[in-house]
Amino acid sequence: MDSEPEHNRSREWFVPAFGPLKFRIFVGLLFLPYTGMVLAYTVIGSMLAKQIHWDRVGAILIIYFLGLGIGGHALDALGSKSVKPWGKIFSTAQLWTLASVSLVLAYALGIYYIIVYTPLLGGIALLEGFFVLAYNLEWFKGRFHTDAWFALSWGSLPVLAGYVLQTNRISLPVLIVAAGMGLLSLVEIKASRPYKALKRVSEETRTVLEKAHMQQFEAILKGISLGVILLGAGLVSWRWFH
Repeated sequence: MDSEPEHNRSREWFVPAFGPLKFRIFVGLLFLPYTGMVLAYTVIGSMLAKQIHWDRVGAILIIYFLGLGIGGHALDALGSKSVKPWGKIFSTAQLWTLASVSLVLAYALGIYYIIVYTPLLGGIALLEGFFVLAYNLEWFKGRFHTDAWFALSWGSLPVLAGYVLQTNRISLPVLIVAAGMGLLSLVEIKASRPYKALKRVSEETRTVLEKAHMQQFEAILKGISLGVILLGAGLVSWRWFH
């Protein structure tokens, strides 16, 4: 019978409280609120285009959900050196299979659009491919596993990817928006790290002040992830009905 991970991330606020443990851990592994932020960034970038190709909006969502939501997070579970947040619920072979299949599918779809419509997207695809490996597997002694690279790779670049897939070009206003979204991702990761550290403290020894800080960080994480997702949804509604 599977047992809960040592650091008990199975009780995180974004992990369902129902179902078998393996199902709950799989959903937790996807980090859906934060994956939702990245997907929203691609939508925000897409909505900045003068003409919207809605099939490409769907395509970039699928690409990033497969590539980051599943593939990147499976690699993250493999690459965590000091702490294994999800324990050993999934074997190394299972995680490698999950990562490999999802990344192959993501790049297959991306390559189609690069060849047929938007060759400029190829540069972003190469960068994201590097970061999904270097960041999550902590290559180069973790040099790219930093908050700044996180903000660039999972904040700014998705905005550019969404816009480039629509237009096959980059503009100064889009670069400014991408920088803004990168800063929001920086806030998210800056709040996430101390939050995770506090979660590792056992409930029995956690002080009142630590509990208060943990609740504050959790509120920040919930607010910023939901805010970005709603911004993306709002822009889609605006463009769809106007």
